[in-house]
Amino acid sequence: MLSDMRGGLSFGLSGFSFWSHDIGGFVQPSPENLYRRWLPFGFLTSHTRVHGAPPTEPWLYNESFIKAFRECADMKYKLMPYVYAQAKDCTERGLPMLRALCVEYPHDVAVWNIDDQYLFGRDILVAPLFEDATERDVYLPGGKWIDYQSGKVYNKGWNRIAVGEIPAVILVRDGAVIPHIALAQSTDKMDWSKIFLNVYSVSGNTAQGLICLPSDNILHKVEMKKIGNSFGLTTDPFQGEVKYKISVGMK
Repeated sequence: MLSDMRGGLSFGLSGFSFWSHDIGGFVQPSPENLYRRWLPFGFLTSHTRVHGAPPTEPWLYNESFIKAFRECADMKYKLMPYVYAQAKDCTERGLPMLRALCVEYPHDVAVWNIDDQYLFGRDILVAPLFEDATERDVYLPGGKWIDYQSGKVYNKGWNRIAVGEIPAVILVRDGAVIPHIALAQSTDKMDWSKIFLNVYSVSGNTAQGLICLPSDNILHKVEMKKIGNSFGLTTDPFQGEVKYKISVGMK
């Protein structure tokens, strides 16, 4: 699992935008505890696959594992507007979707030696569990970061962070707008005319994100400004064609 991440991050630094890996490994059956910890890493990747020697199907394990698998799948499906926009940005700027921290924070000398966590696009930081544990040390570059599962705020530097129900540390950059969509059974059933804008901002009055609709495949910047206890759009890139539901904080 760690070798996959190290190889993939190096692959991204070599100029490749997209790469994937076999969740749970390929040749030998994966122990359930390892498979569970691998799930969020596999789903928070540009494209997700379970592939290799059996058993890899979640229903061949147990009901509890199916539930854990579904939670990670649901998370990625809800995040599909973020995934799609960040992927589009990667193709336009030649960036890796899963990127080493040094890509975004080259002047922070600490990140050059970190190879067990990554940025999923620009605004989400992922630190998988490489051993059975309920927390792990995570280095946070830049400014503040907000836990995607709990909403707890962490400052720059090393932090000991507990994992949530999904067994990984998943954080959102302060000042980011993360677009979500209603859960659907497949991507072709998603309603892109209704987008949820989740604002993660604790230290400023503005927030930014990216949206790209499959209908026109044009990347748009979303800019928001604080209004009272909430946020509002400063400009609407789709001029009323998309209905937004805005929330502050957790997903």
